[in-house]
Amino acid sequence: MSDSRGVSLKLMSHIQKVVDVQSRVIYFLLCIIFSFGLTYAMYEPGLDQAQIYVLFLLFLAIGLWVTEAIPPFAVGLMVFGFLIFAMNSHYSQVDPDNVRSHYIGYINSWSSSVIWLMLGGFFIAEAMSKTQLDKVVFRISISRMGTSPTMVLLGLMLTTSLFSMIMSNTATTAMMVASVLPFLNTIDKNAPMSKAILIGIAGAATIGGMGTLIGSPPNAIAVEALNNHGIDIGFLEWMVIGFPLALILTVLFWYLLTRKYIAKQEKIVIAIDEDIPQADDESYRFEKIKKRIVIGVLSLTLILWLTEKLHGIPASVVSLLPIILLTMTGIVTADDVRKLPWDTLMLVAGGLALGLAIKETGLADYYVEKIAQFELNFIVLVLLFAFLTVFLSNVMSNTATATVLIPLGIILTYQNPIVLPLVIGLCASTALFLPISTPPNAIAYSTGRLEQKDFRYGGLLMGVLGPLIITAIVLITFVFL
Repeated sequence: MSDSRGVSLKLMSHIQKVVDVQSRVIYFLLCIIFSFGLTYAMYEPGLDQAQIYVLFLLFLAIGLWVTEAIPPFAVGLMVFGFLIFAMNSHYSQVDPDNVRSHYIGYINSWSSSVIWLMLGGFFIAEAMSKTQLDKVVFRISISRMGTSPTMVLLGLMLTTSLFSMIMSNTATTAMMVASVLPFLNTIDKNAPMSKAILIGIAGAATIGGMGTLIGSPPNAIAVEALNNHGIDIGFLEWMVIGFPLALILTVLFWYLLTRKYIAKQEKIVIAIDEDIPQADDESYRFEKIKKRIVIGVLSLTLILWLTEKLHGIPASVVSLLPIILLTMTGIVTADDVRKLPWDTLMLVAGGLALGLAIKETGLADYYVEKIAQFELNFIVLVLLFAFLTVFLSNVMSNTATATVLIPLGIILTYQNPIVLPLVIGLCASTALFLPISTPPNAIAYSTGRLEQKDFRYGGLLMGVLGPLIITAIVLITFVFL
């Protein structure tokens, strides 16, 4: 009986894999048909061949990112291949002497300042995780929050939010969830406090990413797009608006969760497991030295990032500091480097190349001239893009969403191009409605203590209030002041 059951399970698993592959192939073909159809519908005699190629690529990338017919990072790689071959084919006929100059910028997206900035953040996050500095800070923060459920939840969420500003929000969520699971295992699976902690950690990790340039890929995409349009936004300039917003929205999300889940009379204590090493332990002393090195490198890097205007060293160049020092000291090894999220960098680089193609081929200018003929209310347009960003980020990668919408936003708000990229980049971190909306949500859901409907309350309210608050603050800062 058990043998037949095992054979049945293997057969079902094989059938499911076949169905998944067939579904992806069908989605891929539909995306191609969809892209050809839209490109044909939007064709005008004023568009040249290069612009038509980029328009088709834009629609194809959107379709593939939404359906996930192929992995998101693979779409980024496809963008590179398509641009290089298409541009080479086109300009070999119209400008054969300067073919290389027409596509070299797309290749250089791999060495963009944004890529180096994110890579430096990845190295710092890996070093903190490896030396367990993240857990040290967690223990310190939680030990000071007392036994009040609301204050414990606030402490967990603020700690998560701050960590996600310098670490991957996925790694931050995994660390925080692992730290609280021993406590959660002592209470009922459906206890309101259990749900509040898990949803709060996941939400704070996503929201906290808007605090710094390295906190979330959409931030970097927005800054690179602005830099390409001659608007200089550095690490400190982003923090001036992103950091307060991250804290405000984290506290707002905490307030919403306490209203729904936490009773006032409860008291809780989260027990924190702490290794007590022997003072004469050689390995302990060695690990302590490593921690001090990481703290020193992190402090120096943050200081240089925040004082870019004083010393003039670009943030991307400063990012080489942790990359070099952490590898030279052996804290980050070759194996650690292989485990870094290179797929994220591929996705971002592909998005940057697509945005550059929209600008360099003149496609952006072409539609700017078309749009200039219409009277569009600026505030309504910004709000429309803010909510569209949240909607798309709930059903596809927020990095892919930012990649698609930010170039369009700059086109549509050509008179004040700084506003929409910032709003889109920040709003991409407020999509919390579904378990699949963000990796932190997926991690919290994987504990088995949450149902899909548990995300709807906070996700819906943050999906409405978040864009409104972000839009108001960005408009006040850059338009009305």
